[in-house]
Amino acid sequence: MFNLNFTICHKFKEELGNVNTSELTNGYRLDFIGKDYARRQVGELPTSVIVPDTIQNNGEGKGSKNLFFTGDNLEVLRHLQSAYSNKVNVVYIDPPYNTGLDDFAYPDKFEYTDDRLRSMFGIDDEHLARLKSIQGKASHSAWLTFMYPRLKLAKNLLTEEGIIFISIDDNEYGDLKIICDGIFGEINFMGNLVWKARVKPSNQGESRIRPQGDSEYVLVYAKNNRKAKFYPLLSKDKKRSYPYDLNGRKYRLATILKSDRGNSSRPTMKFSFHDYTPKSGSRWQAALETIENLWNTGHLEFKNGTPFRRYFEDEEEKLTKPFYNFMETSITGTAESGKKELNKLVGNEHGFDTVKPVELIEHLLRASTDRGDLVLDFFAGSGTTAQAVMQLNAEDHKNRKFIMVQLPEKTYRINKDGEEVPTKGGKTAYNAGYRSIDQISRKRIRCAANKLIESDEVTLPKDFDESFKHFRVVQPTKKTLEDIDDFNPNETSLFTDMINSFSSECLELSGDTSGEETIMTTWLAQDGYSLNEDIKEIKFDNYVAHVVASNRIYIINEGWGTNQTKELLNLLGSHQIGLQSIVVFGYSFNIAELRELENGLKQLDSKVVLIKRY
Repeated sequence: MFNLNFTICHKFKEELGNVNTSELTNGYRLDFIGKDYARRQVGELPTSVIVPDTIQNNGEGKGSKNLFFTGDNLEVLRHLQSAYSNKVNVVYIDPPYNTGLDDFAYPDKFEYTDDRLRSMFGIDDEHLARLKSIQGKASHSAWLTFMYPRLKLAKNLLTEEGIIFISIDDNEYGDLKIICDGIFGEINFMGNLVWKARVKPSNQGESRIRPQGDSEYVLVYAKNNRKAKFYPLLSKDKKRSYPYDLNGRKYRLATILKSDRGNSSRPTMKFSFHDYTPKSGSRWQAALETIENLWNTGHLEFKNGTPFRRYFEDEEEKLTKPFYNFMETSITGTAESGKKELNKLVGNEHGFDTVKPVELIEHLLRASTDRGDLVLDFFAGSGTTAQAVMQLNAEDHKNRKFIMVQLPEKTYRINKDGEEVPTKGGKTAYNAGYRSIDQISRKRIRCAANKLIESDEVTLPKDFDESFKHFRVVQPTKKTLEDIDDFNPNETSLFTDMINSFSSECLELSGDTSGEETIMTTWLAQDGYSLNEDIKEIKFDNYVAHVVASNRIYIINEGWGTNQTKELLNLLGSHQIGLQSIVVFGYSFNIAELRELENGLKQLDSKVVLIKRY
């Protein structure tokens, strides 16, 4: 007879075998094309260099602790891993929503060759073609492959108490929630915030026949839910009144008595104090010892023979309110109000269709940041987060700092005739003189700062930081030795004029940044130093080197010789300077010069490490 149960069980086992599923090891997870590739990207080192904008950084940005990076945010996050690991208190990002209308598409090339992809992941041509199918596409897999490494690297930057806020809408909410559960841990999910982004339907015709999405979300994750800090929100609606004065201290009065009926009855709190005994049905709120202490410290007052508790204004915490998951428009504003704010600052010709309101980000940061905290936004867009940080600092004088990252998305393309033609979405901005989106971001920050400086409504703190240092993250035009797989020692032309190849001129960037400045800035990040680190010049004969943190010296330019080595060794030997390491740009030295320096350091009593980089 036909055994139905046996057939079903057999079919089930067959299906499990086909998908290679193990309930004990695989569990619940989200798979997508490009997942292994995305994981691999997390561990890669940056291939780009950091070019400081010397005009900005030595001008209006001099002394500022805020940072603005123009470049691919994946590369910037890689550069930040050493210097800013566990240093960022809050991350807020507003990534592309993958709506089909926001111009999101996965980059049209991978970081590796086809042969390396085959070898790296052990895949055949069919699987390689499937992996590469996400190039230039806006599929769910493409979006997840794009987001995964960026979120993973961002987590590394958060402090143990750190929090990340991620704006999103319905299109990728479900996928984002699952990969964030995997990256941050489901236990570290703190909530899903909802806000009313629009007050008008996005499609007037459809609004009669189907629900219109007027809300967006902010996913909130902690790096460690047990340590994450959320600060009380001060209530602006309710304020206490302090109508009384005692020696210049304002205070209010509140009853110190309580009902003595039913479950509230406490016979031990029905006592006499200073000739006052509570009437029938009432009692003291506390025991005799506490009441005596309140009297002795000046916190008890008898008014017309009735006792009251004194609450002094300078002792009381201000009224607070809960942080609700649904955020009213009166708190957050809307996308429309966000765009109006941007229009007021930079004019209407910026090209941004949707703009996050400053109030929304202020609300998030007010609840999650404190004095001196560092805020990172690696999808800076129009620069709303930077403005929110500055406005909060103007309000509460807590001196937060920001790091903004924005891809220099061009507002134009070059046609077949070699002419500049505005892109579809960039026409308005291009016609207004903006050649890339990051220029709008930086202009907004400057305009927002000027608005605060000129305002009569706020009193700015003395240490108010109204500017930023600017860095461009770009791919070098020349390969270094470590980037060349098949090195031919006879092709010495590969390595001529190496320092200058990193200058802003050779990298086709505006400004007058030298190659030495680019190399040193890139190395500072690599070696774990803040880009606000104090760098001092030190002279050896007529050669200028640079000292960082009093224990590491960078020797980059050409011109170092025997005289400089002797002077350095004398200073080290006589303990006039104390160094732990010396970093040299190998292309600026010949073999004899390097050997002389290396041998001299070995003769010293103290150990100084020589690091050669190419």
